[in-house]
Amino acid sequence: MDYGEIIVALLAKSNSQFDVVSNIKEELLDEGYIELLEEDVWQLERGKEYFVTRNGSSIIAFKIPENGKAAFKIAATHNDSPSFKLKPHPVIKKGEYLSLDVEPYGGAIYPSWLDRPLSLAGRIVYEKDGVISTKVVSIDRDLVTIPNLAIHMNREINSGHTYNAAVDMQPILGVYDESFDFDRFILGEAGLEDAKLLSHDLFLYDRDLPKRLGVNNELLSSPRLDDLASTYSSLLGFINSDGSEMIDVFASFDNEEVGSLTRQGANSDFLKNTLSRIAEALCEDCYATLGRSYLLSIDNAHANHPNFLSISDPTTNVKLNGGIVIKYNANQSYTSDSLSSSVVKVIAERNSIAIQEFTNRSDIRGGSTLGNISNSEVSLLSCDIGIAQLAMHSANEICGYYDLSLMTEFLKNYFSSTLVISTSSIKVL
Repeated sequence: MDYGEIIVALLAKSNSQFDVVSNIKEELLDEGYIELLEEDVWQLERGKEYFVTRNGSSIIAFKIPENGKAAFKIAATHNDSPSFKLKPHPVIKKGEYLSLDVEPYGGAIYPSWLDRPLSLAGRIVYEKDGVISTKVVSIDRDLVTIPNLAIHMNREINSGHTYNAAVDMQPILGVYDESFDFDRFILGEAGLEDAKLLSHDLFLYDRDLPKRLGVNNELLSSPRLDDLASTYSSLLGFINSDGSEMIDVFASFDNEEVGSLTRQGANSDFLKNTLSRIAEALCEDCYATLGRSYLLSIDNAHANHPNFLSISDPTTNVKLNGGIVIKYNANQSYTSDSLSSSVVKVIAERNSIAIQEFTNRSDIRGGSTLGNISNSEVSLLSCDIGIAQLAMHSANEICGYYDLSLMTEFLKNYFSSTLVISTSSIKVL
């Protein structure tokens, strides 16, 4: 099956983390998963499939097998991407223009956001008939842009210009109109003209759609590939797996790009509480269950860049469409070690799925991801993997189109495997 086509379609309607969780919920409900609410008492049954959300921007789904000794097999991803977030009262008059006051969210590559159509997506909070409610909003039209300063007025623009987020990165909404009411505008776009806007979590998003390119259409250009390429590959692998004798868990967290230390981030108690409630519902000891469990932290990886080959480690040759990537770091920015990575290698080899391995050049500090962060709350044997890409954190990123299906197939086989984990050994069944 060409999972890439399904993932591209999902990417095209994923303009914010709120859209992503809404899309994931739709896929799970279509598959017969039962929605749980954190505020309810859970009555779980063996042989059933469930999911729970937090904040509308993080989600955990799980399958409980009919038989087997309780142990968790987890794949965790993140669904947020670098962007610019609107401030609470964002509209400001600059000369004869209406501009939006935004601040950076995560580590975006600033110039990649300039001179392109952008719009707004996220969540609004409104009051109607005495009830406070939320709604996911994605304005589906070219709305704003962030214009560059002409080279005639900045002759050094190509010699290392330093971008100031408060000056260079403020988008133009239009020509000044004193009658413009931002609250009414947003409510109108949301179809809530008779409500009162209380607040919002709205972000700029790049209006480009995913596009295949390359001489053989082997590459994919798209906004928000980090980490939605891995998120949707993991979701499809989870849904389409045959299941195992373990409790299979798919998780997608918000706020990885800003450190994960939020109520809905990987550094929250969301995963820990969910796993504890599952074990309790099955009358299992949670600590013993965790001792038999395994976590894959899945976030995109850096491919060797053809224009900057010297930046890559001399022993690393990660390429697009080269297979899934195991990521290592001596300081444990990635959780992979010799034991945890061996599980990935065994599953991949048994299913003829190509593996690549990544390390940073020793004098370059790399990024980190949610694996070691989530382990601060739930400590598990864990490995970091991802899909290789270029231009990470750009408004548009590049990955290998065929890697989408490779990652999905790997996750499908991962979730179909049973891991028997003990202090001295691991069996992959």
